[in-house]
Amino acid sequence: MVEIVNVVSSGALNVEINLERLADDIGEPVARYDPNKYPGMYLRLNENEPLITLYRTGKYIITGADSADESYSLRKHFLSLLSDMGVIENAKDEWFSIQNYVCIGELKDSQNLNALAIGLGLEKTEYEPEQFPGLIYRPDTHDCVVLIFATGRVVLTGASDFETAKQTFKELQDTLS
Repeated sequence: MVEIVNVVSSGALNVEINLERLADDIGEPVARYDPNKYPGMYLRLNENEPLITLYRTGKYIITGADSADESYSLRKHFLSLLSDMGVIENAKDEWFSIQNYVCIGELKDSQNLNALAIGLGLEKTEYEPEQFPGLIYRPDTHDCVVLIFATGRVVLTGASDFETAKQTFKELQDTLS
């Protein structure tokens, strides 16, 4: 079984934004902006909600959503806030899309990563235990990256939809059995 742990989405407002003024207008703890530390403004509309990072160019990224629905819902709330504040009109953005699903899965058994690197194909894998404790696998069939750990835990990242992540995990399970 594969479980979503993070949905990353992004959009563009097609307007340049004065982040310092906007952060002052919204106020803390909802908005945090320190250009000496990072060029984007962080927004967390409610405690324990996903994080929105907004840039001067009007581009924004939503991280930490548990589903595409939560990501779209947060986008709607964010656009309404900006519309109510007069930053954008009619609460619309130029484009918005889900960029990445990060999912986890569990293989039935622990894995010998040295043997797995050879079995999956050295051209598709990277395994340098001195650098990183997991095997990095890039399957031919999908545009995502699979991190496999000796414990059997698997992290899938880079999938543009949940079905791709599930299918990639299923194909990995089939290959290993």
